[in-house]
Amino acid sequence: MFSTGSGRNYAYGVMDTGYRYDLTVPEAYALAQRAIFHATHRDAYSGGTVNMYHMRETGWIKVSQEDVGELYHRFASEKN
Repeated sequence: MFSTGSGRNYAYGVMDTGYRYDLTVPEAYALAQRAIFHATHRDAYSGGTVNMYHMRETGWIKVSQEDVGELYHRFASEKN
């Protein structure tokens, strides 16, 4: 797992907290989207359209492309 961009340190905090070796693919996607949301919420330079990719042995696949506002409505209740 990895994250790029100016909000990556915030994203890593969420990913480190929620990561388990046995995550299913849907659980991993949800964790990544949660991490992206929290990073964009805390980092002034993050936001806009968020692209999430899954790297597999056969190459990259695009998982989602969402506006940060969509992630906000999904995960805002988790903010501390």
